[in-house]
Amino acid sequence: MDRGDSTDAEWVRLSPHLPQSVGRGGRWKCHRTVVNGIFFRLRTGVPWRDLPTRFGSWKTVHDRHRRWSAGGTWERVLRAVQADADRAGRIDWSVVSVDSTTCRAHFHAAGARRVPARVPGLRRRPTGHRSDEGLGRSRGGFSSKIHVASEGGCRPLAFVITPGQWGDAPQMIEVLDRVRVPRLSGGRPRTRPERVCADRAYSSRRNRRYLRRRQIKHTIPEPANQKAGRRRRGSAGGRPVGFDRQVYRRRNEAERTVLALKCFRAVATRYDKRAYVFHGTIALAAIRLWLR
Repeated sequence: MDRGDSTDAEWVRLSPHLPQSVGRGGRWKCHRTVVNGIFFRLRTGVPWRDLPTRFGSWKTVHDRHRRWSAGGTWERVLRAVQADADRAGRIDWSVVSVDSTTCRAHFHAAGARRVPARVPGLRRRPTGHRSDEGLGRSRGGFSSKIHVASEGGCRPLAFVITPGQWGDAPQMIEVLDRVRVPRLSGGRPRTRPERVCADRAYSSRRNRRYLRRRQIKHTIPEPANQKAGRRRRGSAGGRPVGFDRQVYRRRNEAERTVLALKCFRAVATRYDKRAYVFHGTIALAAIRLWLR
């Protein structure tokens, strides 16, 4: 085992959730060698063609990551690993923090066709597909933005990819709606934390109404302009927003989760041309964090 490869303990937890066959093509080759190659590229961000020969053909490693990203395999594995952690009581549902980060996009990520090419073996649109491919131009330049919901242990529960210039507040509901941790004992997946914590960029009437409707407590500071507008409207502006400074200290958990994700160089800089492949890359980084 070399640096960055999956350990025996990690592989025992990961391997049961991976596909076992491909139909007419026969059985897969050794999953572990190929998956370690995907892990190597995730950690280092090297071009696929520059993968060390110990992982076999670079095209085999690339194609498997692309297919599993398109078919939602990495997303399903992430849900399964989260379910294992929830059964062991290793998910802190007391506070779920929401934050975002901007990832600079390499120029190799540009140039995807507007209409995505058909993915061989798939009859539906790839998971994570976007017509804009999640690319845009913000003050930081050509970039994508990752919106993350993290639990108290600084591990991602769900994420959303948008172009770099998109705002944070409109994506809060979407990222919280993607929190779905299956219950291995049966029943509906767990989707609702006890409290949501976010910075002032997520303060909006729409978000607060959504959280109240789902009976989720929230700790989101109110910006000065929203306070002034509420006071200006008088009684029609509503009551002041409650805010717990002690709970707000836990907002750093989302920032630490983002930092952990961006320790993987293929996440910190986007090299993937297609949004669904980049979605699979982030899901794979989240899986590695959950396996630790």
